[in-house]
Parts: sequence; structure tokens; C-alpha cells
Amino acid sequence: MPLLSYLLNKILLIPLLITTLSLVSCTEQTTDANPPNVIIILADDLGYADLSSYGATAYETPNLDQLAAEGARFTNFYVNQPVCTASRAALLTGSYSNRIGLNGALGPRTQIGINQNETTLGELFQRNGYRTAHYGKWHLGNFPQFHPLQHGFDDFYGIPYSNDMWPFHPERPEAWPDLPLYDNETIVGYNTDQTRFTTDFTQRTIDFIEYSVTDDTPFFIYLAHPMPHVPLFVAEERQGISGAGIFGDVIREIDWSVGEILDTLETLNIAKDTILIFLSDNGPWLSYGNHAGSALPLREGKHTVFEGGIRVPFIARWPASIPQGLEVDTPAMTIDLFPTFKEILNDRETGLPIDGKSIFNLITGIDSAAVQEAYFFYFRSNELQAVRSENWKLHFPHAYRTLEGQVPGLDGIPGRYNDDLATGLELFDLSNDIGEQRNVADQHPEVVQRLTALADAKRQELGDSLTNAIGAANREPGRIILNRSSSSVY
Repeated sequence: MPLLSYLLNKILLIPLLITTLSLVSCTEQTTDANPPNVIIILADDLGYADLSSYGATAYETPNLDQLAAEGARFTNFYVNQPVCTASRAALLTGSYSNRIGLNGALGPRTQIGINQNETTLGELFQRNGYRTAHYGKWHLGNFPQFHPLQHGFDDFYGIPYSNDMWPFHPERPEAWPDLPLYDNETIVGYNTDQTRFTTDFTQRTIDFIEYSVTDDTPFFIYLAHPMPHVPLFVAEERQGISGAGIFGDVIREIDWSVGEILDTLETLNIAKDTILIFLSDNGPWLSYGNHAGSALPLREGKHTVFEGGIRVPFIARWPASIPQGLEVDTPAMTIDLFPTFKEILNDRETGLPIDGKSIFNLITGIDSAAVQEAYFFYFRSNELQAVRSENWKLHFPHAYRTLEGQVPGLDGIPGRYNDDLATGLELFDLSNDIGEQRNVADQHPEVVQRLTALADAKRQELGDSLTNAIGAANREPGRIILNRSSSSVY
């Protein structure tokens, strides 16, 4: 009987084993055969309140509102620095930008850029069988070794740095060279018509999607619109579309771009299996007045680590995995996207240390728990200016700029900041003081102590020029060497 019983049990387990193996095999095949397409759309200098789903009232953004209604809308999403290069470096590498030696905004002649040793999102997707493209603004180094084709992208059409770095800048135009437009490695124009930027970058994106679908190759597209960073331009056919001036028109044109891409995904029947993310690189450039957006009720804007400079809209849609109408209040940051995609791709390849952690459970609504104990905000020359943990945000003493009491800019000419202000050691409870107006450091010394300890640990790791701390884990950016006799690039 024992032998008979044993044999019967084995026989009964066979169907269960077959079913289990079939399910595993099916899952693996689905993952391998149908990896999600990914599109990241990055706006430049778009403020927290510049979309109607985030509070804009002067105009509507129906396509982005649809994106939010059909996916996840984050209300506490951050960039690591409130400025172009640093923000983009963190987005593409999953590292605090000061870890990899990229702070501020690189100029056309700056002789550093992203190091070849860093792994970008483009390279992550490339090694997992994706076709990759970058359209729009790059800003991670202007010399050839720093360009997108050298850092994981198969196709590039765009500008190497900000659209205001050209001879028509309203301040010191003589300081800027001609602005090149690249088609892969070839310069196809200088100081080209910026009214076509949003339209042309959108069309190139659509062409790439259609091309990739023809041979069933998964794709990753990084579409980085140069606007609403000044100078503002909009296609002739969409001028006046918002009824709210050129800034509103520019936002409506970006919204139009999102709509065109959404329509393409639907037409090609790939919307369900495409991750579409929309965000901004930092807050609004407030000194430009009516040519800038808004971060209200957040404090300040671009070039500060107050909430208006670093908290940005973030919307993610993935019909296969993200519930419709999901609102996420848990803090997250651009550094977390790289490890999130590693998890989605089941990519186990190791590389240099990064700072991000996967927010897959947040984006998909599986869990609302925070993935990081704290987020750290740097600006200028590696200054650790603030840290956020839970609902608490601690500012360390630092100088900052403001337009309070100043005359804002008008019609593309910037106003003057007041650069003479400084914050002390100030603690804000963002759960009931989103505008960072009430310093409660004296009432919560234990919170100040805890956040200071977190900052001290980060200073040991990444340094802090405010306290003259030297980090032990900072990495060098890529560098060029100019031969003084020939000015050739090595």
C-alpha cells in the first residue's frame, strides 16, 4: 500500500506540474516576446501648474489630461536639480548628477560631458534588444564624444543644448555661437526656424514608431522638447490656439504633440503595450514673466530648491499595467526611473553604483510605500541645499534668488532677480505647508536632527561645497583635451 500510494500521488502531481510549467513558460514568452515600448516626453522649464490637470486655468491641455485620466498622476515628483544639464543627467542615468560630475547647465564650449563609463537609458534599452531614438534637446555635452549616438541612441535629430544659447539671446548675444541642428552626426542647419521644432520633433518620433512597428522591434524614444524654455516659438498653424498668449500656445502645441503620438499608438494597435511618460526638467523660469509658466502654490521656480524649482508634473500611462486615474502622492524622483525600467526589462546586468530605486509598485498602484528614505537636492557647485524625508523638508543655509519685490520680465526680455537673499536652517511640513512659508524647525528638533544626519551621510558620499565636504563616491565627467597648437579634440 505505501508504494501504491506513492505512485498515485506522483501521478496526481503530473498534471499540476505540467500546468505550472506551462504558466511559467507562457509568462516568460510573453515578457520576452512582447516587451513594452517606452516613450519619455520631457518638457523644458514647464512648471508644476502649467497643465490643466495640475491647476492651469488660462488654457486647456486635453491630451495630457487624457493621459493622466488613463494612467498615473504623481503629485510629489521631483528632479534632482532645478536646471537643465543636471536634471537630464539624473533622468538618463539614475544617479544624482553631482555623483557623475554634471552640475548646472553646460555651455556650447564647455569641455566636459557625460562620461562613456556611465550607462544611460538608451544603452539599457539597446542591450535589451530595443531600437532607440532621441529627438529634441540633449544638453549632456556638445563635443562629438558626448552626443546621443555615443550613449545608446540609434537615431538623433535635435539640438545639443538649450535653444536660447544662440546669437539672438536678449542678453549678451555676442557670447553665443550659432545654434546647430543635428541629424545624427550631420549638422543640417544653424539658427534654424524654431517655430518648427515641436512639429518636426513630433513627426520624427511618429516616423520612428511606424518604422519600428514594421519589423516588430520594441522601441525606446526620448523626446525632449526644447520648450517652453525661452525663446518661445509655435508653428504658424497653431498660433493663437490657446487664447492665452504665446506661452499658452506653446503649451497647447506640446499638448498637440502628445495627442499626435497617442493617436499613432492607437492606430498601430500598440497603445496597450506602450509606456508613455510625460514630465518636466525643472520648474518655470520666472524672470521671463509672461513668457514663463507657474508653479503655484509652490514657492519660487527654476534655479532654486524650493518646491517650485524641483517639483514637476509627472504622468505615466501603460494600459497593460497602470490603473486608470491612479493618483500617487508618495515622493519619487527622476533617478528612480532607470532602476524601474531595469525591473520591467528584468535586466540583471550590473554597472556603476546609482542612486535610484525602482518605483514600479508606485507606478502600477501595487503599493504606496516610499522607496527612498530621503531625497537630496543640490544646486550650484555641488551645494547640498535641502533634503526631503516623508512630509518633512529641511533647507540648509544657502543663498537663493527670488523675484519677490522685483519687476518680472515681459515679452521675452527677462526681469532681474534679487540674488541677495539667504535661507537659514529651515524645516517645512509639506503636508500642510506646500508653499514653504512656516519654518517649524524650533518645534521639531528631533526631525531636524534626523534629516541632518541623513544629509551628513550623503555629504560623506557625494560631498557638499556648502560645508566643504569631499565626497568619497563622486565620479568624473567625460572630458576633452584641446591641443593648444591645433585646437583639435582628443
